Amino acid sequence: MAQKRKRVCRVCHQGLELDYKRPEVLRQFMNRRGKILSRRITHLCAKHQRKLALEINRARKVALLPYEVNP
Repeated sequence: MAQKRKRVCRVCHQGLELDYKRPEVLRQFMNRRGKILSRRITHLCAKHQRKLALEINRARKVALLPYEVNP
C-alpha cells in the first residue's frame, strides 16, 4: 500500500498573511470567475479557510477584488 502524504496548510507552513489589503495573495485562492475555492482544493486548515473567506469578502467590499468576473 502506498502511504498517504499528509496535507499541510499553506498558510501555516509558508507563513502567508491573509489580509484584505493584499489582493494579490487572496487571488491565489479564487478561480477565474471570482469564486472562493474550497478547502479540498486550497488545502487550507479550517481556521485559515474561514479567515480567507472573511478577508476576500472585506476586499470585495472596498473594491480591491471583484464579486464576479464576466467571461
